[in-house]
Amino acid sequence: MQKVNFELTGEYIELNQLLKVVGLCDSGGAGKQIVASGDVKVDGKQELRKTAKIRAGQKVRLGDVQIDVHAEGSAA
Repeated sequence: MQKVNFELTGEYIELNQLLKVVGLCDSGGAGKQIVASGDVKVDGKQELRKTAKIRAGQKVRLGDVQIDVHAEGSAA
């Protein structure tokens, strides 16, 4: 499994935007389609809300890629 560390600079990032900024899709719209397909898990549970608020400490998984979200300045 590939792990990606993402440093969160604000309170949260929308799920579709997170997929875009880490390079798993080309646009926020493409991110929305990926989420709608049911292939994305947040903290081990399927997430279908395209603009779900992802906060520090959460783990997002798409296929064999896991994104670990950290607060700014606390990346592991």
